[in-house]
Amino acid sequence: MTNQAQQKKPDDEIEGRVADAVRGHWADHYLPVWFRPYARLSRLERPIGWWLLLWPCLWSLALAMAAGHRYFGGDMPISLSTALYYTGLFWIGAVAMRGAGCTYNDIVDHKIDAKVERTRSRPLPSGQVSRKQAWLWLALQLLAGLIVLLQFNPYTQILGLSSLIVVAAYPFMKRITHWPQFVLGLAFSWGGVMGWAAVYGSLDFAPIMLYIACVVWTIGYDTIYAHQDKEDDALIGVKSTALLFGEKTKLWLAFFYGVMIVLMVVAFVSVDLGPFIWIGLCLAIAHLARQIITLDMNDADQCLALFKSNTNIGFMILSGLLIEIWV
Repeated sequence: MTNQAQQKKPDDEIEGRVADAVRGHWADHYLPVWFRPYARLSRLERPIGWWLLLWPCLWSLALAMAAGHRYFGGDMPISLSTALYYTGLFWIGAVAMRGAGCTYNDIVDHKIDAKVERTRSRPLPSGQVSRKQAWLWLALQLLAGLIVLLQFNPYTQILGLSSLIVVAAYPFMKRITHWPQFVLGLAFSWGGVMGWAAVYGSLDFAPIMLYIACVVWTIGYDTIYAHQDKEDDALIGVKSTALLFGEKTKLWLAFFYGVMIVLMVVAFVSVDLGPFIWIGLCLAIAHLARQIITLDMNDADQCLALFKSNTNIGFMILSGLLIEIWV
């Protein structure tokens, strides 16, 4: 009888996996068993999160370099080696801070996660790690992020530290407003000003427009993501734009993605970019339109796939910016 019961247990319960984690990921094969719950707290098996955090950083960095070449009418504001160094720092920082954000979110939301089918097997609600251990892991990731931040100029350091206010507030927003995606956008888009600040030690009109564009982009793609959990969210009283927009989600996506594109055009025109940036931007428009047209809000798997596809937007726009730099 015991053996039969053991055979009927889901793989998540037997192997300590997480229901919404990626199966067969390297984290489940090559990391030490004791460390795997911490990797899952940081979502190491789901790189889409740090990609979406990294893209605004790289866009901002490339925008700053292209602006120095065209708008300011001079040579590159930083060398290629420095640009690659900053890119590496932004990548490490994105991985560390995304992991810290996920860990903090799980600490705050562990009781809610225990009530949602997709998240109840995560390390904290399932008891794979304790809250004390999670707090320690959070501190280590924040330390890594701080070490990265200290490699930049003082202006960028202050700018980066100020983002922690928004990051700390985000997990509580779903309890008090239907717009937690807006607050997530404020946090996830911070890189839109960081890259420019790292180059010039100040801000300008173009990176601010880029930042706002990234905010509305985040609202759009995270609304798609939130449709996965809308039934559970409605039952336990958690708010989201997916619940707020309902059947009108596609219209709202068209609005947010449209605003994103307009703001990016304003940012690029303000520093005299073109014509190559428009190639990347047109490809991004086509991809965003495809998301809206094909979206099935009641298909959780498709919602996740469309959400992940937003990293293609990052490649498209960055490609246009890189061509602008070198042509």
